[in-house]
Amino acid sequence: MKNFKTTKHAVARQSQRGISTSMVEYVITNGVDDKDKFTLGKKEILVRLTSIEGEKRLLMKMLDKGGVVVVADGEAIITTYNRTSHRSRAASRH
Repeated sequence: MKNFKTTKHAVARQSQRGISTSMVEYVITNGVDDKDKFTLGKKEILVRLTSIEGEKRLLMKMLDKGGVVVVADGEAIITTYNRTSHRSRAASRH
């Protein structure tokens, strides 16, 4: 996050409006920078939520596999495997 100093006025308004410091940081990091203000509107929030839900589904699938490994050499993908299957094979060799 950019290094902002919060004024007493901003702290008071934030408190009155129920806007947490986490929300402010999130808007500054992910919102639209328009000269002297940052905005994160309903539309942008809904797009972001959809993206996060898709990412969560993907992560859950990878979690079911115990993780996923991608082996690469430079820009070429050589192979991929489930993390659990590799560990169980390696354990059975010892």
